Amino acid sequence: MHARNHDEPGAHGDDLPGEARLADRLGKEDRLEEKEDRLEEKEDRLGEEDRLYRAAFDRALRLLGQREHSRRELLTKLRSKGVDAATVGLVVDDLRGRGLQSDERFAEAFAHSRIGRGHGPIRIRQELGQRGIDDDLADEVLTQPADYWLDLAATARRRKFSDAGPADRDDWNRQARFLARRGFPSDLIYRLLGSASS
Repeated sequence: MHARNHDEPGAHGDDLPGEARLADRLGKEDRLEEKEDRLEEKEDRLGEEDRLYRAAFDRALRLLGQREHSRRELLTKLRSKGVDAATVGLVVDDLRGRGLQSDERFAEAFAHSRIGRGHGPIRIRQELGQRGIDDDLADEVLTQPADYWLDLAATARRRKFSDAGPADRDDWNRQARFLARRGFPSDLIYRLLGSASS
């Protein structure tokens, strides 16, 4: 058998298969570094997404701390501040899941506030709809006996026109228009003011 001379190729492990192993090892290291870089980028993106989510969540909490908001109101306000639609949806769903946002509470508080201002059921229903409250929920919060709305209309009329009834047809029309703008139905207005000819 022939002993290898230190000067012969392959004597120090630098033969072609050894070089291939080294290149393969270097290639694996490069691929591993690329994977690590991609993971770091992904973690940075996730960190940024988490930061944006937290900022949107905090802004929504501040809004809810001022007063109740409907889902639609929160979506609109957060979007107007530049928060992307996907994040806004997640934030509002999270708030609702935690019981911090409720269309039911909003509708009750809103109706109570408008009733306190002397507004009738037609106007309140319309305003609730503009804020994303469906008809069923609006019906639920606005269901009151007819006399309730009649008393409310009478109070609103008295505040504006005093205790005296309409003096003439023009006065009747003026009071009827006022009550209609306030959101009271025409049948209730006729009950309150009587007929225009009387």
